[in-house]
Amino acid sequence: MALSKRKRSQVIRGVQYAVLVIVVVLLALVANWGQIRRAFFNLSAAGEQFPEIISTALVNTIIYTALGFAFGLVVGLVLALMRLSSVGPYRWIATVYIEFFRGVPALLVFIAFGYGVPLAFQARFDNYTTVMLSLGLVGSAYMAETIRAGIQAVPKGQLEAARSLGMSRGRTMVTIVIPQAFRIILPPLTNELILLTKDSSLIYLLGLARDEYELAKFGREGLNTTGSLTPILLAGLCYLIITIPLSLLSRRLERRTGGRKVSSPESTGLEVSA
Repeated sequence: MALSKRKRSQVIRGVQYAVLVIVVVLLALVANWGQIRRAFFNLSAAGEQFPEIISTALVNTIIYTALGFAFGLVVGLVLALMRLSSVGPYRWIATVYIEFFRGVPALLVFIAFGYGVPLAFQARFDNYTTVMLSLGLVGSAYMAETIRAGIQAVPKGQLEAARSLGMSRGRTMVTIVIPQAFRIILPPLTNELILLTKDSSLIYLLGLARDEYELAKFGREGLNTTGSLTPILLAGLCYLIITIPLSLLSRRLERRTGGRKVSSPESTGLEVSA
């Protein structure tokens, strides 16, 4: 007897739930809960991480991310305007920059600014400046494409109306187009902030004093000193303290933009959809 479409869907859903329950039960049976507790939930190892993991590592991670994001946003805005410029060399320079920093791993950028640039130019940056430049340059390449797409998503009628009132192109862009574009691109910019938060862990390459540790470095040091994975777990939870509110904010901003959104800057060519 052939099942109806609704019955078929119910059977398939029931099978999926059954498979999920079986997998969970098997994992629960084969897991060594004593070893898991000692490795990940060692209370004495956890106690050794406080209050430094909050007062130093978490705060430093936020500072590093904020520096990189602020610098990247400024550079990204300039690059976006260069990509939209009628001057050919500006477009070419911006395109080369964006493709370069989108194609090079952030790890190599950190190494370049931590070791290569000081050797080449006999200039030593402090770690805060290095992380700002490294995160900012990588992030700006993605933010530039997001901002460009946001500017192009602003209805052309807004530009035409402003020009009909006698406003110059520059003033129209600054006072009319860019503010509207930023309302559209706030969700993807929030996602970029989350990515920069995680990329800030690459600062461990620079050789840090203890008061400069960020979460990942602090967790690794805790692993070395306690022999337990609990510090790594705590570092991960602290990252979630930053990223989960940002994810919720991004979703809320997406709802407030009324469905107009910019596609991911990970793609090679950004398209705008309304």
